[in-house]
Amino acid sequence: MRVEHARMHAKHRGHEAMHAEMVLILIATLVVAQLLLVQWKQRHPRSYNMVTLFQMWVVPLYFTVKLHWWRFLVIWILFSAVTAFVTFRATRKPLVQTTPRLVYKWFLLIYKISYATGIVGYMAVMFTLFGLNLLFKIKPEDAMDFGISLLFYGLYYGVLERDFAEMCADYMASTIGRCSASMSSASAAGASWERSRRVPTAKRR
Repeated sequence: MRVEHARMHAKHRGHEAMHAEMVLILIATLVVAQLLLVQWKQRHPRSYNMVTLFQMWVVPLYFTVKLHWWRFLVIWILFSAVTAFVTFRATRKPLVQTTPRLVYKWFLLIYKISYATGIVGYMAVMFTLFGLNLLFKIKPEDAMDFGISLLFYGLYYGVLERDFAEMCADYMASTIGRCSASMSSASAAGASWERSRRVPTAKRR
């Protein structure tokens, strides 16, 4: 046994230094990546929000298909279809008069559902930790899975709808601002043209 132990130490000699170097490289990479992300967010917030939103929206689809989470896939498809339609309406120019109300109603509905789902999931987890699930003859594993699933659904779709709502609001605000600017410039041009018509008339008198 001592001989084998000595051989193992001789074989793995120097691995401690290599492991320490790997940990230091990992920490340095995380710090540099965090600094780069912060700078990107500060200098180009719009592209940062678009890229992070796209990743958060699409990446779970890969794991859903791979792990056969069909319930999540169905909910994701329904949410994506309606949200894509609402986002399409919000980014059109000129903006339809009923679009802001549609955007507000849809994202408010998703917010309420996500909030309620998260609360129910949190309560289910807490009841399971206190053993109240045994009163209803529910296994702790099933109760905990149910609570964590609801918490995940509430957090995921809550954050997703918040980012989509901010994006749609920015697009609609920019569209409304351009329309207001064009209307004000048109009214100013009309007023100056009206004044130019009145000046010759006054001179004739």
